[in-house]
Amino acid sequence: MFVQLIKPEFEELIEAKDWVALKEVLNDVPSADIADLLLELPGEIAIVVFRLLKKPIAADVFAELPSSKGVELLELFNKQQLSDVMGNLEPDEQVSILEELPGHLTQRVMNSITREDQKQLKKLLGYPEESVGRLMTPRYVKVKSDWTIKRSMKHIREYGETAETINVIYVVDDKEHLIDDLRITHLILAEQDKQIETLMDRSFEALSVNDDQEEAVKMLAKYDRVALPVVDSDGVLVGIVTADDIIDVAEEETTEDMQKMAGMDALDDYYSQTSIFDIVKKRLWWLIILFVGQILTAIAMGGYEEILQKVVALSFFVPLIISSGGNSGSQAATLVIRALATDDIKLEDWKKVFSREFTSGLMLGSLIGLMGFFTLIAWDLLGGQILSMTVILTAAVVGLSLFAIVLFGNFTGAMLPFVLSKLSIDPAVSSAPFVATIVDVTGIIIYFSIAILLLSGTLL
Repeated sequence: MFVQLIKPEFEELIEAKDWVALKEVLNDVPSADIADLLLELPGEIAIVVFRLLKKPIAADVFAELPSSKGVELLELFNKQQLSDVMGNLEPDEQVSILEELPGHLTQRVMNSITREDQKQLKKLLGYPEESVGRLMTPRYVKVKSDWTIKRSMKHIREYGETAETINVIYVVDDKEHLIDDLRITHLILAEQDKQIETLMDRSFEALSVNDDQEEAVKMLAKYDRVALPVVDSDGVLVGIVTADDIIDVAEEETTEDMQKMAGMDALDDYYSQTSIFDIVKKRLWWLIILFVGQILTAIAMGGYEEILQKVVALSFFVPLIISSGGNSGSQAATLVIRALATDDIKLEDWKKVFSREFTSGLMLGSLIGLMGFFTLIAWDLLGGQILSMTVILTAAVVGLSLFAIVLFGNFTGAMLPFVLSKLSIDPAVSSAPFVATIVDVTGIIIYFSIAILLLSGTLL
């Protein structure tokens, strides 16, 4: 909203090339909003705007930009601009940017920062992709257990300015092993001559450098912390992960899951920053797979051509049957996938989920089946026709088929995420379109099998 208010003035000042006035305006604009304003500017103009920003603010703005826009600007930066921007970014933000850069730009960026930062950056880049090691920052404040509160506060004042957060202070031993974490409020309220050890309970939660980034999202949410320490395999404190970094990861993971649940590969960048060619590439293969699935549905229908010729009315209800099963399966898959993603359930809970979803499938199938049966009866009566055995049998076929396919769809949607997880495949791909395709084919077989069973000797 704020961006829309200042956008006309922003564009007017750029048009007039009134850089002095623009600089004053930008001083009061949040970094995220400046980034939004820069998105629509050509690179040459964006560079000029960047020169108007203070170094720390320019770095914050750059960190908010999508990777594609960031790469465009880095191509235009001179060595000093590169050094100013990269030098004012947090290490985890530097890593995030370098991961997106082409080779020639990576080298330019590395050459623009200090040797100490290069060494630190290479260490972070050495951790596996999507790991906590890539996400953490080594800028934190640590104290020793035998220090007094007075000495610790002096240390915090001296080094706290370069730390990403001082809300939490970490306690380490002589070998840098993490032994506790303390909220800054505990130190502020404590008597100055007491030792840190008097505040400790040696109870803390920590992440491993090799944990997946999703684990950091879950732990920060579970323990309601603004930051979590990160340790190596020996328990040595090597960094921290903060809530602002986790928010970005959570958004990326949720977006990726939603895109996969729609039946496509996840985009590598924001939708608005992704080319049409890349969008088509991400969607095409899944559409082909689903197309093949629909061919199987058509083949299944073709196998019952003779039945359809004898009882044409059965064809009217095919969309009703397969859509009900697909909807039921998609609902169950979405519920289970989300529960797995949030650790509400574990892989070993599959029996419990099976029992719950089988029971709910029986209930849902019964209700939908009865609704289908009585709807067809009412439809016939409202049409002014006399209720006949043919109508009753047809309604029974539809009702029983709805019951069976809803039950099957519920079971399939609930169990498929467990099967895929066991095969080390992201369960998000088992949702809506994939489940619906499986249930479509099966629904046709169930529908006509029940029709043959009930209508043999009468209509067939």
